[in-house]
Amino acid sequence: MALQKKVKISNVTNLSDARYCAGMGVDMLGFVIDENNESYVSPQKLKDIRAWVSGVQIVVEIENLEVDFLEIIEKYKPDIIQVSNIELLQKIKLATDKPLILSIEANQDADTIFGVCEQYSALVDYFLLESQSETTLTGDWPDFLALLSNQFNILLGFGVTTHNVLTLPCAGIALRGGQEERPGYKNFDDLRDILELLEEN
Repeated sequence: MALQKKVKISNVTNLSDARYCAGMGVDMLGFVIDENNESYVSPQKLKDIRAWVSGVQIVVEIENLEVDFLEIIEKYKPDIIQVSNIELLQKIKLATDKPLILSIEANQDADTIFGVCEQYSALVDYFLLESQSETTLTGDWPDFLALLSNQFNILLGFGVTTHNVLTLPCAGIALRGGQEERPGYKNFDDLRDILELLEEN
């Protein structure tokens, strides 16, 4: 099954999300590897999940500046590495040639966001725009998103709805996984509605 845009599911924590999303044709599954994060996934748990899914790229989401990248690559065997701290980019590039995603907080001025994309475009494969303050795609955002997407590979991680997902001028979108309500059970309503719209006819 192919989707009309690239889709990354961030913060995957369980097999239910992973299997459902892989079956829907999602491109990337992201896993948090910071042990202090409530969404932490251990190397063994990721290995177990990986055994049940196919056709997706595994993304490790790194926040910690002190991590050993070579050890992470050995333990998690990711296809892609995602970071939110610019200081990590050069260090990771020295340690591996794996593709990189840089997460950028969207709640800052446009010049700052554009400047980061421009400065690091040679190192980064995708720029993921995320918002901790639930920024909406109103005002100047649609035009600015189109401007960014004309020059960079943008994954949009906020403001994505069933009303706009088909017309967003970006390479792809990023949705979030979540905790299971109980083992093996998950409400997929929000994810399902968006992914079904993206299915190729």
